[in-house]
Amino acid sequence: MYIFIIILSALLDIVANLLLKKSDGFKHKIWGLAAIVNAILAFFLLSFSLKYVPLSIAYSTWGAIGIIGTCLGGWILYKEKLNKIGILGIIIVIIAVFLLNY
Repeated sequence: MYIFIIILSALLDIVANLLLKKSDGFKHKIWGLAAIVNAILAFFLLSFSLKYVPLSIAYSTWGAIGIIGTCLGGWILYKEKLNKIGILGIIIVIIAVFLLNY
């Protein structure tokens, strides 16, 4: 159950990161404000999950989902490039979270 809260929190974090990009350095304040709201909600949910999940597991899972999701979102929505080293980094992050969880 609490892993779903961590996943939802990470998804809100991804949305916040993508909205920050869309805000273009807060030139578009509504997107910047939406990013801040999403980030606050993400941290609220993450803090709630910490009552039931060890910090090392919750934060590493949350961070990995955020990193991977933000990279993929930037690639899909903003046509940002992912080179071979970047893809290798994503694979290493996935392996690291897997190892921490088991």
